Amino acid sequence: MGALGDELNLFFIRTDAWQVAILLGVAMLVVWGLGLALGGRLRAHGVENASSPTEQASLALLGLLLAFTFGMSISKHDTRREAAVHDSNSIGDFYTCVRLLKEPARGRLSDKVREYTALRLSLTRPIRTETEMQQGLSKVEALQSDMTDLVSQAINEGTPIAVPLTQTLNGLTSSHASRVAAVRDRLPASIVILLFIAALACAFLLGREQSIEGHIEVSATLALIAIVAAAVWVTLDLNQPYRGMIRVSEEPMQRLYASMGPAPSAAPSPSH
Repeated sequence: MGALGDELNLFFIRTDAWQVAILLGVAMLVVWGLGLALGGRLRAHGVENASSPTEQASLALLGLLLAFTFGMSISKHDTRREAAVHDSNSIGDFYTCVRLLKEPARGRLSDKVREYTALRLSLTRPIRTETEMQQGLSKVEALQSDMTDLVSQAINEGTPIAVPLTQTLNGLTSSHASRVAAVRDRLPASIVILLFIAALACAFLLGREQSIEGHIEVSATLALIAIVAAAVWVTLDLNQPYRGMIRVSEEPMQRLYASMGPAPSAAPSPSH
């Protein structure tokens, strides 16, 4: 989709899921009203039966798309949750190795790991723009570079745990990269747009059929629209890692940070 696809992706990233769901619900109501108006005109011209395989197929397609997008969102959410746990474990493994070093390397690296963990926690606040994300990642990469330099110094000083220290540092940086990739992995905008088109088409055809048959079911239609909007809300909420009602728990990282003791004065305060 090119530039248009990028703009749509940014729209779904910046806009809260409940706002998009309300927008879809209102649009479905409007389109349902248009279907009622068209059905009234067709009935006035003698059309008496609106039922067709096309309308039944559109409802089936909408159900399939809802299930498909919801399944994708759940899968991506689970991947982000597993990445969060692995990220916390990798930092803990590196911190354990750091605590086995001799002073002064132990103190300097321990402070950096505490600062790094606090920074990672602070980055779980709502992020709406790519600029905010890049600023946070730049700080993380700077701390990783500082820790690499300190590990290099410890190795040059002849530490006997050079191998596990290097391996756990590599695990820390690798798990960070995996978690960033998991956060950026979201539903393609084209799939969400297809879901919206199917929902609007179903609302239109439903209104057209009800009007032609002369049996307008207001309560049932409103219930259907509410259910579809709610399903879209949950689906998109799962697709926004650091916002909304459904979020990846940072409890493993919080427990790890608490176990490290008092933070150094230069460390940022983690946001819970």
